[in-house]
Amino acid sequence: MDYLHKIEKINAEDLLWNIPEQKQGTVNIVGGNAQSFRAPVKVAEFLATHYPVKTVNLVLPDALQNKLPALENLVFVKSTESGSFADGEELLAKMDEADFNLLVGDVSKNAITAKVVQSVCLSLDKPTLITRDAVDLIAENATERILMNKNLIIFGSMMQMQKLFRAVYYPKILTLSQPLTQVAEAMHKFTLSYPVALVTLHDGQILLAQNGSVDVLSLDKTSYSPLTLWNGELAAKIVALNLYNPNRFLEASVVAATA
Repeated sequence: MDYLHKIEKINAEDLLWNIPEQKQGTVNIVGGNAQSFRAPVKVAEFLATHYPVKTVNLVLPDALQNKLPALENLVFVKSTESGSFADGEELLAKMDEADFNLLVGDVSKNAITAKVVQSVCLSLDKPTLITRDAVDLIAENATERILMNKNLIIFGSMMQMQKLFRAVYYPKILTLSQPLTQVAEAMHKFTLSYPVALVTLHDGQILLAQNGSVDVLSLDKTSYSPLTLWNGELAAKIVALNLYNPNRFLEASVVAATA
């Protein structure tokens, strides 16, 4: 199993060295709906406070336009009557203007928004990490065309990964009771079949996979718990470290989890 790397010692120096002293780059934090928008706001604030990103845009449905103060770098796009994303082309155009996107969730689980998220993930031209409940909008109805988008990083729970595998009738089945080695093998083969990157948690271990390589990092080596892992902070750190270390996804994401 030479594709499997259990991370014991983390060499973060050269990746952290690449974080610039002067602010650089543009990141979009995308999510929210008329009833819930806490996660996008908190994650945008965290990223802008802790990393030298020049522009952190908060991209929200325009149903929220009168619910938020006039903050800098707020971007509103067309919403449905219920207050969630409604226009895939408009959202895609905004996301393709950034260097990196984080689709962080708090999205409504309705058919229109699901189609918007699916169409965006199909056509994205910029690196994009999708996490939390936003993953649900593609996991149940993912297509092979979406998973062929090399710009997509899916950071989801094991249950979301199960749905993702089933949606494309992938022959390797994931179950919560599987030993770590079987889950790693399935992620290894899945990321050989599709160029997306995967991040999940299983049996107290964070698994990160890309191009057939799988890194395994014990949750105990991080400051996260099985609950806080999903609040959006780690996703933001993964985006930041990958923004400054392109083409080093596995290394940068491991450092993000531990730095």
